[in-house]
Amino acid sequence: MTLYQDKRKAGAEDERMLVRADRRGDRTIITLDDPERLNALSAGLNLQLQDRLDEVARDAEIRSVVITGEDPAFSAGGDLRMIRDGNQAIRDPDDPADTADPWRWIRRQFGGVVRTIASTDELFVAAINGPAAGVGLAFALACDVIIASERAVLVPAFGRLGLVPEVGTSWLLTRQLGYHGAIDYYVKGEPIGATEALELGLVREVQAHEALLEGADEWCSRGAAMPAHAFEMTKSLLRAAVDAPWEETLRLEEFAEANCFSTAALGDAAESLLHKSHSSS
Repeated sequence: MTLYQDKRKAGAEDERMLVRADRRGDRTIITLDDPERLNALSAGLNLQLQDRLDEVARDAEIRSVVITGEDPAFSAGGDLRMIRDGNQAIRDPDDPADTADPWRWIRRQFGGVVRTIASTDELFVAAINGPAAGVGLAFALACDVIIASERAVLVPAFGRLGLVPEVGTSWLLTRQLGYHGAIDYYVKGEPIGATEALELGLVREVQAHEALLEGADEWCSRGAAMPAHAFEMTKSLLRAAVDAPWEETLRLEEFAEANCFSTAALGDAAESLLHKSHSSS
């Protein structure tokens, strides 16, 4: 059994409930729930998170998903015990573990989470309720909307562990902060509070701590108020447009917009607006 297989087996055998999923009509709140360890991404928690995300991705009735943590943290990031054990195993000449083992975990488990968030049609809202570090921060940044409570702290933990920004963090930070801003964030390694994160554009709004989930629910309602196809197609379009040349983006928009013209929602909306226009004239 490889180190990767061993960690997966141990995670699957963890019988604690480490991730809660609370269905509320057309939305679901997913809560990382290992508060004593600040919701660190142990093997068990990560596998349970993937299971919950897979469930909502398959549910056609779910329009939006909120991801948050059980107080006092969003997530402390990667499990330091797993990191230590993996490092020791790889460096032990008598152990068969090699760099392919952490690569598999990073790609299939950590990467699996952010790929599901990015590729699934639902609106994903990260509600950062406290410290969000390392891969935990990466999970939040992968969401479509990021809001924070006044207690939120964004912690770039990669550098001080001797790691690079991973799980999509380098992609997002360079686009939001620019190259020099991303380097500054990484090299300084200083925690960023909610107000500064808002000023930098890393979160969309800051809520009073007790109102955080209410604020997240408002975003879910905004998404639900739109025709389902409109958000689904726009999410896919904007995710692609970030890296696409202008001409390619134009073509993507043209195909998507033509499909929208076939929907009843467009016809109903146009008729409603025409009726309002005639009524006011």
